[in-house]
Amino acid sequence: MTETWLDGNSLGGPLGELFRLEFTAAVGTCTRCGSSGTLAESPVFARCPGLVVRCPGCSNVLMKLVSSPTRVWMDTRGLSSLEFLLPA
Repeated sequence: MTETWLDGNSLGGPLGELFRLEFTAAVGTCTRCGSSGTLAESPVFARCPGLVVRCPGCSNVLMKLVSSPTRVWMDTRGLSSLEFLLPA
């Protein structure tokens, strides 16, 4: 069996669609305790160099978002999954 692969440019369309969705309505699952909930329900701490999103159940760091005038960094290591509902 021969595997066919594409280069990273093939992600442009799917990721472009994803980042147009409403992130606060996305359901995240915590890697530590396994609880799930919308990002809108999660406490966000802003007295940092960026934003830190924590699990409402166990306080695990779910996501970090840091931006500068020219870049944005997003770390989602605390999420085992992030589920988006597609608009009808």
